Amino acid sequence: MESAVLIDTAIVSYALGLDSEWKSACQRFLRRAEAGEFRAYASVEMVQELVHHRLRRTGDRQRSAQQGRDAAASCTLLNFDREVLDLSLELIERFPAVRGRDAVHAATAIVYGIERIASTDRAFDDIPGVTRVDPLTFG
Repeated sequence: MESAVLIDTAIVSYALGLDSEWKSACQRFLRRAEAGEFRAYASVEMVQELVHHRLRRTGDRQRSAQQGRDAAASCTLLNFDREVLDLSLELIERFPAVRGRDAVHAATAIVYGIERIASTDRAFDDIPGVTRVDPLTFG
């Protein structure tokens, strides 16, 4: 899936969050997805992770849930099933920099044949089968 990109939670979190070096780049990246420049995908786990972090940061239950709904509506959601779970556990065992949810996102991309993951997180750089797309340099 050449024009497909799996969206990591960090992209949406930075786009919604306080000013940072990543905020405008992540907002720009998401606008490009909305404009149809590429097909945006995400694991259902991305939405859960986003809501978890937004709720923890803001304490606003309604707004956090709505941000989760908006994120879900902006891309094609992919299932977190047994195949994704098993591969994510293998990735955790094989790559020390990869932790739980990042492993789920990477495994989702691999299982669904998506070669690119948009993320600010360099932990994805060492995982064979996926290429990290940095929103600061995405061209």
